[in-house]
Amino acid sequence: MIRDSAGAVAPPGGETKRVRALRFVAPGFSRDVFAEMGALGWIGLAVAEDAGGAGLGLSEAVALTEEMGAGLAPEPLIPAMLSARLLAAADDKALLAPLLEGAQVVLTAWQEKADSIAVPGTGDAPRVFIPMAAGADAFVLPVREGNRIALVSLPAAGADVVLEKTMDGGSVGTLRADLARASRVADDIGAVLEQAIDEAALATAGHMLGLMEKAFELTLSYLKTRQQFGRIIGTFQALQHRAADLKIHIALTRAAVESAAAVLDSGASGAVRQAAVSKAKARAAESGLLVLRQCIQLHGGIGYTDEYDVGLYLRRGMVIANQYGSATLHRRRFMALAPEDVE
Repeated sequence: MIRDSAGAVAPPGGETKRVRALRFVAPGFSRDVFAEMGALGWIGLAVAEDAGGAGLGLSEAVALTEEMGAGLAPEPLIPAMLSARLLAAADDKALLAPLLEGAQVVLTAWQEKADSIAVPGTGDAPRVFIPMAAGADAFVLPVREGNRIALVSLPAAGADVVLEKTMDGGSVGTLRADLARASRVADDIGAVLEQAIDEAALATAGHMLGLMEKAFELTLSYLKTRQQFGRIIGTFQALQHRAADLKIHIALTRAAVESAAAVLDSGASGAVRQAAVSKAKARAAESGLLVLRQCIQLHGGIGYTDEYDVGLYLRRGMVIANQYGSATLHRRRFMALAPEDVE
């Protein structure tokens, strides 16, 4: 049912006209489509029903983000879902309600340095790599206060945000927050923040899985129709073997992502949750880039042109591979945790 509803935003036929029109133009996504995501209940998918959400789990969230990846949807759904989790925990209806409706874009400015999933330090540190910050109506910032992590909100209007374009046509922002303009939302959301970041990392792995699946589908279609030396190139055994290897990488990624979602839906916490997420994110980031690059190569010269759609998937994959932690970071975290009941 979740996958079926995704067709409203990400057409199953793979139409990319909308996506191309939004590239390199601020804010980089459609606010109308974001509002539709809210109307469909996607932003609050993992938020409890009594807080206004759908009360579903990570298995459903991953299925949804996979479809968004396949459709190259540029809207900041995963960052919005992260913000919704924090605001629901803080019981801040003033910000949560319009976010869940898709009427406002509220983004969490939590990251202080590249390739990190550590909870933030002081509020004075710039917050970096905020996806689609150009379209934000407000930011929420976790701020360390002694042994706890408080949450404050800041209107985007007048905020000191420096934007940088990303290769897929979107942008990321660096926020230097003026806490004198901020409003306090919650006194301690540290535990919820760690879990929400893990959930966002897993959702991003699902998005990468969608990119892999769709790019591979395009590649198989090309191999079955392109002729060279008087033959369909898909009949060459060397290319068949390469395609089979890519299919294996996709299957392993799906297994890791869906397994991690099941672990989180079972209520796992602490090291078990973190290890499951890191296993999935590391696999998705590494295998994703491998598959997407090989899909370009299997297309030959046409794969390198901007006019051909397969390149759009590689561009998006290169942007999201390190969001919420790179393959290297998650592999290291998994090895440091290595709980006995996570293989």
